[in-house]
Amino acid sequence: MPSRLAAAAGRTDRPIGRHRIAGRPRCAAGEILYRSVVPFSDRFRVAWRRLGLEGVILLAALLSDLLIVLPASFDDVGPRGRDLLLLPGIFAVSACALWARAHPARGSFAGAAVLIGSTALIRITDAAAFSTVLTDLSLTETVAGLELVYFAVRRLRPGMALAATASLVIAGLFAATARSDTSIYSSRFERSLLLGLVLLIAAVAVGVRFRLAGAAKGADLATELVRSQWPLIGVLCLPAFMELYQVLREGPRMFPLWLCSAASAVLAVLAARRPVVSGVLVSGVFLATVPAFWFAPGHADVVLDSLPTTEVLAGSVIVVFLVRAARPAQAWPVIALMSVSVGLASAANTASRGNPGELQSLFLAAVLVLGIAVAVGLYFRARDSERRKVVEAAVTDAQTSERMALARELHDVVAHHVTGIVVQAQAAKMIGDKNPALAMEALDKIEEAGTEALVAMRRLVRSMRGSSGATEQATTDLEADLRQLTETAHHGVPTELELRLGPGIPQEVARSALRLVQESLTNVGKHAAGATRVDVLAETLDGELHVRVSDDGRAPDPRPAGGSGGYGLVGMRERVELLHGRLTAGPAEGGWVVEAWLPLEGEDG
Repeated sequence: MPSRLAAAAGRTDRPIGRHRIAGRPRCAAGEILYRSVVPFSDRFRVAWRRLGLEGVILLAALLSDLLIVLPASFDDVGPRGRDLLLLPGIFAVSACALWARAHPARGSFAGAAVLIGSTALIRITDAAAFSTVLTDLSLTETVAGLELVYFAVRRLRPGMALAATASLVIAGLFAATARSDTSIYSSRFERSLLLGLVLLIAAVAVGVRFRLAGAAKGADLATELVRSQWPLIGVLCLPAFMELYQVLREGPRMFPLWLCSAASAVLAVLAARRPVVSGVLVSGVFLATVPAFWFAPGHADVVLDSLPTTEVLAGSVIVVFLVRAARPAQAWPVIALMSVSVGLASAANTASRGNPGELQSLFLAAVLVLGIAVAVGLYFRARDSERRKVVEAAVTDAQTSERMALARELHDVVAHHVTGIVVQAQAAKMIGDKNPALAMEALDKIEEAGTEALVAMRRLVRSMRGSSGATEQATTDLEADLRQLTETAHHGVPTELELRLGPGIPQEVARSALRLVQESLTNVGKHAAGATRVDVLAETLDGELHVRVSDDGRAPDPRPAGGSGGYGLVGMRERVELLHGRLTAGPAEGGWVVEAWLPLEGEDG
């Protein structure tokens, strides 16, 4: 189904009733052949998706530390290259944070051990530990520690989560005090301890929030934006982290300017859903930068002495979203407002620094950045329009194909009833003179069969949805058809079938139910990564046929290149609705459930 990601790896041989499915070979040659046909861009996309929001933020912190440590390693302060000894601990704790996504307990305890080992290496080699958010802890170590706490609280049992969190806190305190002999009574350590406590509470709160959310279907706007715009969040984190490091280095006078940068980054993410509102608000943020800029030290790191890097990047992103998603009548006035705000803020900021001659260069740079952002937005707008046309054409083709197949179903159903009518009419003709009572009984059956044929024909013509091999080969026994389908379906997961069917199920209802089960089992094979069991239920209850197909897939992997999204759900929903039934499909209890209720009584009109 479109809302679930297909499995990236091939399936191995697994029993399905009395059948087995041949999977992709596990031999080294098979693996090499498989990888050789996957384009590099697709491999990069899969790796990027596997990083996720936590991985991208960690990567931004790691790049920030590299931009700090590498120049410091070859400056004139201390032995050259000595600061490079900080990198093993930084890379190791990053690996632990990535490992904790699959194994939170092991990753957390390993992260604590890495902090202690890195501290010992720093003390033995007399390397200079540098501070960012917390005393003597790099930005990567801080971010990785918070992510380890988050994973432990979210996924481990309370006792194990408490033990993992305690080990990380103890290791962090040891690193903060032992790397440079920081006194626990110093004001520097007290400030770091207070800030660390706030960050720890925040990480625990976020972990508990997602732990309680669990498999909840609904999500607020903030959660939806985090889940859908995590690559953008990761990109914006890099300049925000660098500016945060400058705040900690220069002092609190830089903090108002950093708040403006953080606000613009938040608005850039919000622009994915509310581009016009974000554009108007970020214009105010640009103007608010002027007093914050005057308050900051004279050597603040900004672009051309005008605006912080994060604000420039966030403004460009908002322009892209405006051009891509908003109506031109709304987008261009907002872009003009943003441009005026940037011009006023830049003029005021450059004048306060005594560099009015930079305005011409600044104007050319602003026009270039704006032009690039507009061009990127137009590109995405054209691509979105093309994608909509392709999807609409594909849906139309799928509907047409299934309607053609439904014509065959209509022929089968009507031919069944009409054949009965012809046979009863021939019998009535033969015995009419000899036994009028039997002839009248045959006429009653003819009337009943004709009525059933009309009802079935009207319902099938209204539904005008397709069939496939399973329904084309269907018999008049739904129970036997379902058993045959579950035993021969090639979806790769063992299936349990439970039937509680009553007599007299109309043929059009039976064929629709068979089609729903077949499409659901097909989607299990395509999209239910990690599923080990499928349950199929079909029962007649309160004048309806209830069909339920559920799986326990809990480990969705990234969609492979060329993976199928399909339009099966489109066909199922239209078929059920036009039969005056009800359909639900979505995640539930860690897996996926498709459930339908089809009325057994048709409409005559």
